[in-house]
Amino acid sequence: MKIKILALVVLIFLGSCAEKLIEKPDDLIPKEKMTQLLFDLAILNSAKGTNKAILEVYFDNPTTFLFNQYGVDSLQFVKSDIYYASQPLVYESIYKEVAARLEAEKLKVEENRQKRNDSLIKRSRKIKDSISEK
Repeated sequence: MKIKILALVVLIFLGSCAEKLIEKPDDLIPKEKMTQLLFDLAILNSAKGTNKAILEVYFDNPTTFLFNQYGVDSLQFVKSDIYYASQPLVYESIYKEVAARLEAEKLKVEENRQKRNDSLIKRSRKIKDSISEK
C-alpha cells in the first residue's frame, strides 16, 4: 500500500514538473535575438555605469534606442524574458551564451589595450633614443 501511495506521489510530482507555468507569448522574441539583445543590454548597462552623461549626449533614452534597433518594445521584452525564465534550462543557456560573448569581448578589449600600450612604449623609446643620440 505504501509503495502505491509513493508511486502515485512521484507520478503527480513528475506530471506537475512538465506543466507549463507561463504560456508562450504571441510576440515572443526568438532565442537568438533575445541572446543578442541581452548581450547589447549588458554592454549598454556597463556604458551607463562608466559615464552615463556621455551616453546621454548621443541618445535621449539608450534602452529605448536599443529596443528600437531590434524592433521590440519593453513589454515584449519583459514578456519574453519571463517566458524564458520559466524554462530554466533555456534561460541558463541564453545567459551562458551572453556571458561567453561578454568574456570574449573583454579579452579583445584587453588585447587591443595591450597592443596600444606596447605601441606607445615603442614610440617613447624611439623618441628617447633619438634625443639621446643628439
